Amino acid sequence: MEHPITLPYWLFILLVLSALVMVLDRILLPGMRWYLHRRVNRVIEEVNTRLDIEIRPFQLTRKQALIDQLIFDDKVVAAIKDYALEHNMPSEVAQAKAVKYAEEIAPSFNAYIYFRFGYWIAKKIGRLLYRVRVGFYDDNQLKAISEGSSVVFVMNHRSNMDYILVSFLVAEKTALSYAVGEWARIWPLQTLIKSMGAFFVRRNSRNSLYRRVLERYVNLSTRAGVCQAVFLEGGLTRDGKTREPRLGFMDYMLRDYHPDIDRDIVFVPVGINYDRVIEDKSLIRRLDPQAEKRSTWFVIKTSVRFFLKTLMMKRKARWRRFGYASVNFGKPVSARKYCAHNQIDFSQLDQDTRFHCIQNLADTLMHEIEQVVPVLPVSLMSEIILHNQQHWQSELELKSQAMNRIQQLQQAGAPIDISASACEHVLTAALDMLVGRGFVDLQQGLYQAKSDSVLELSYYANSIVHWHNTHVTELE
Repeated sequence: MEHPITLPYWLFILLVLSALVMVLDRILLPGMRWYLHRRVNRVIEEVNTRLDIEIRPFQLTRKQALIDQLIFDDKVVAAIKDYALEHNMPSEVAQAKAVKYAEEIAPSFNAYIYFRFGYWIAKKIGRLLYRVRVGFYDDNQLKAISEGSSVVFVMNHRSNMDYILVSFLVAEKTALSYAVGEWARIWPLQTLIKSMGAFFVRRNSRNSLYRRVLERYVNLSTRAGVCQAVFLEGGLTRDGKTREPRLGFMDYMLRDYHPDIDRDIVFVPVGINYDRVIEDKSLIRRLDPQAEKRSTWFVIKTSVRFFLKTLMMKRKARWRRFGYASVNFGKPVSARKYCAHNQIDFSQLDQDTRFHCIQNLADTLMHEIEQVVPVLPVSLMSEIILHNQQHWQSELELKSQAMNRIQQLQQAGAPIDISASACEHVLTAALDMLVGRGFVDLQQGLYQAKSDSVLELSYYANSIVHWHNTHVTELE
């Protein structure tokens, strides 16, 4: 006589789940991986036919292979030994730390996500908020760069929107690899960012082992020809002016650079400016050392409220509120030509001399960036209003001074693209924006800067402060 076998419910459910996992692992997942891999390969083949700078094999390397390449790099191995001795720990523990750092840094680039999803969402967000303009862009400049060169876009850093704006504007030219701060290391954002080729950086870390792993990744990716985007200032400007360049990344790229045998490194200056920087008040607030730090909950709540409120606006209202966002591309600077002209070989210099030479190159690049930072209507009107902050002035007087200023800037070669036919309309919109944001008082048709908004007006005027010496007597 047969006796039925009874199982507890929990054991039966566990067996069913195990069977489902086995079916997924052995049948469904391999087929899905094959299907997705095929789609990715199709995207790579398609975009490589139209990109000026092709996706490099290094970018398509599996993440684990990149980690292994970093961990077994000679300089990282030496750093692991030194770190273990310095901290009196076994080499295995130091190596485990290096593996953790490599996993944190190494991206997992996915061409499908970058060009299908990332490009689409960056384009939508950019155009949702701003009238996006690209100026002084000469296609021949990128096309004239030799095919095997490593291209590095060096930019000023005004907003976290910079990542989004530049990514979709150059997506028809190349795939960019960004260094992203720890602010983005939250799920699921970090997975998306890494799949788009970005890598995370602990910007103020003094850990020698971590810095060595980061250095070797930047050096290896540069030598492999990966197109990168670097904010030379190292962080967002808080007062609107460009900051002093940070030399770390450039040193990583150039300390082992041999101009005679290595591929050329070409730096492309990029200037970015906005009629309204979304986080302007938060950045200005950091200028006050006594200001209390905002809680994470406050930041999330404010961001969600801002996003929902923006979505509810009509397109015309959004553009009135946020105005223009503009990106200008400058003349490329070749590291090989720079070394030849200045008779420099960075790989042969001691640390102090090398940093001095890199400082000179960084200063040159920052100057080139400043020369292409767009002069936008709000920056222009902020400058005019600040020069007359003690006096009430009519709209006609302000516009007249602004038009004179435009002529001065154009004669000086500043990157300003305000046509004569649209000038009055554009300046009116800028004034309305400043009044609407509470930076400027309007009484009986006369305008004056509010005393408690001088910092905000200065923030926008400072984006073009490097053209200050072009003022004429009337504005002084």
